[in-house]
Amino acid sequence: MSTPARRRLMRDFKRLQRDPPVGISGAPCPDNIMKWNAVIFGPADTAFEDGTFKLVLEFDETYPTKPPSVKFVSPIYHPNVYGTGDICLDILQNRWSPTYDVAAILTSVQSLLPDPNPRSPANAEAAALYQENPKEYYRRVRQVVEQSWL
Repeated sequence: MSTPARRRLMRDFKRLQRDPPVGISGAPCPDNIMKWNAVIFGPADTAFEDGTFKLVLEFDETYPTKPPSVKFVSPIYHPNVYGTGDICLDILQNRWSPTYDVAAILTSVQSLLPDPNPRSPANAEAAALYQENPKEYYRRVRQVVEQSWL
């Protein structure tokens, strides 16, 4: 069954295959275009460098009018990521625009990694550590990066 949301997701997938952003990959599940698996590599020259982080994106028929649900499957230590893996990111909530595609969503999540917003914390402990003890925050992030290799 072809719906506007499914057609748009096919376009997003083709665009992502044709011109993938650096350090990002994603694809729909073989049996469900409304659920995607993605991988984000930690950006170079950041605490997250060399990390490999898996995410799941779940879309419904309101896409692209409404944003998908995006969550980390891999463990991650970050001020804007809840313990459940859900991400606190403005473009996934109140600043969503139908012009965003899957590549833009994943690029935004990747950009958030080294540039958290501690004023809107999903993980209060990580936000406090990021502001009060950057050296310890960096050490905790590096632990998670090393776990991501396993």
